[in-house]
Amino acid sequence: MIKKPSRNRLRIGKHKRIRRKVWGTPEKPRLCVFRSLNHIYAQVIDDVNHNTLVAASTLEPEVREKIRDGNKMDAAKAVGAAVANKALAKGITQVVFDRNGYKYHGKIAALAGAAREVGLKF
Repeated sequence: MIKKPSRNRLRIGKHKRIRRKVWGTPEKPRLCVFRSLNHIYAQVIDDVNHNTLVAASTLEPEVREKIRDGNKMDAAKAVGAAVANKALAKGITQVVFDRNGYKYHGKIAALAGAAREVGLKF
C-alpha cells in the first residue's frame, strides 16, 4: 500500500533543510514566517542568543484594523509592514528571510514585499 506523506510533513522537511543554512545573528537576525489556515505570523529572531526581537501577526489589534473584508493577501501585507516598522524602530535594518518551508509565492511573497517597501533589507 502506498502512503502519501502529508503536505505539512513535507514542509517541515524543507524547513529543516533551510535552517541548516539560514541563521540569524544579532547584526542580521532571521525573519521567520508562519502561515496557518486563518492567520499569518512573522518574527525577527536572534538565533545566537535565542531571542525573539520583534513579532507581528494578524491577531494584533493594530493589524486587524488595516485588514478589510478578510482578504488574506492584504493581511500578509499588513503583517509584513508591521514587523518591518517594529524592526526599524529597534534599529534592525537587515534580516535573513526564512520562508519556513513554504513556497516563496502568494502570501509569503506579499509579506516579504511589504517588509521591503517599508525599508527592511533582505
